[in-house]
Amino acid sequence: MFDLIGDIHGHADELVQLLNVLGYQQVHGIYRHPERKVIFLGDLIDRGRQIREVLEIARGMVEGHSALAILGNHEWNAMAFHTIDPEHPGEFLRRHTTHNRHQISKTLEQLSEGDLRSYLDWFHTLPIWLDLEGLRVVHACWDASSIELLDQAIQAAGGITTRFLQSACRRKSELFSAVESVLKGKEAPLPEGVIFHDKDGSERNRVRTRWYLSPNGHTYQSYAFETAGIDCPHPLHPPVISDAIPYPETAKPVFIGHYWQGDQHPSILADNVACLDFSVAKGGFLCAYRWNGEQKLCNSHFVTAKNNR
Repeated sequence: MFDLIGDIHGHADELVQLLNVLGYQQVHGIYRHPERKVIFLGDLIDRGRQIREVLEIARGMVEGHSALAILGNHEWNAMAFHTIDPEHPGEFLRRHTTHNRHQISKTLEQLSEGDLRSYLDWFHTLPIWLDLEGLRVVHACWDASSIELLDQAIQAAGGITTRFLQSACRRKSELFSAVESVLKGKEAPLPEGVIFHDKDGSERNRVRTRWYLSPNGHTYQSYAFETAGIDCPHPLHPPVISDAIPYPETAKPVFIGHYWQGDQHPSILADNVACLDFSVAKGGFLCAYRWNGEQKLCNSHFVTAKNNR
C-alpha cells in the first residue's frame, strides 16, 4: 500500500514530521516502513530553506526502494533551465529571465554545482506519471490523450533524455502542450476584460480549470481551480465546455498536487480524485493520503504536518 505525499518545496522538517506520523523510521539513513511505500507527487524543490535535505530524503527513499516519485513542474523547469537550446545559441530551453531566475533561486543557492548536476541527472530518471494497479498519480492533470502522446515520445527517445526535453520545450509542438497539461493543468481564457491575481500576485487572464469535473452548468467562478477567488459568475463559453474531458467516475483513483489548496482541512475533490498540495510553502501544511487499495477515496485517510515556520 502507498502513502502519497504532495508538494514539499524544500520543507524537510515537515517531511520528517509527516514520515514519523505515518510510521516510517530511519534504517541505515533511509526512511522505511515495514509494509508501505511513499509516492512523492513532485515539486520537491524551490521556495523552501531545506531543499538539499528534502532531495536527500526523497532520493534515498526512491533508490532504497521505499518510495516512488514523479516529476513536478518545478523539476521539469529546472531541467529546462539548465539545458541548452540548440536552435538559439547561448540560450536555454527555459529562458534565464528575471522571473525564471527568481523561481529557481532558492534551489541554486542551496545546492553546490556538483549536487545540482547530480540531482538534475536524477530528475531525468523520474517518470512524469504513474499508472499502477488500483491508482494513478500525476502532478497536475490526468489527460489520457496527452499521456499517450508523451508515452510514445518518451519510448522513442529512450527516456526523458536531452533530446526528448528539447522536443517537448518547443512551444508550438504537441509535446509542449501535453507537458503543460499534465504538469501544470488545463486552463481556459477568461472573458474579455476579466483578470485576477494569482497566489504570487501576478495578473492573469487565464484560469486553471477543474478538469476532473463536467463543465456543464458551471460558471468561470465555480469551474476555476485557483486558490485566489475568481470573481466571474459568467457561464462558461462553448469552447471551454467542448474541450473538456472530465475524469471518468469509474476510473481508478488519481492523486495530484500542484494546485495550492487553501482549505484548513483536506478533503477529496471527487470520489476518485484527491489533491495533496496544501501550500506548505505559503504557511499551509504538508499533506499525505494513506491509500489502502480503496477505489472510493475517504477524507479520514488524509494525514498532515503543519508548517513549522
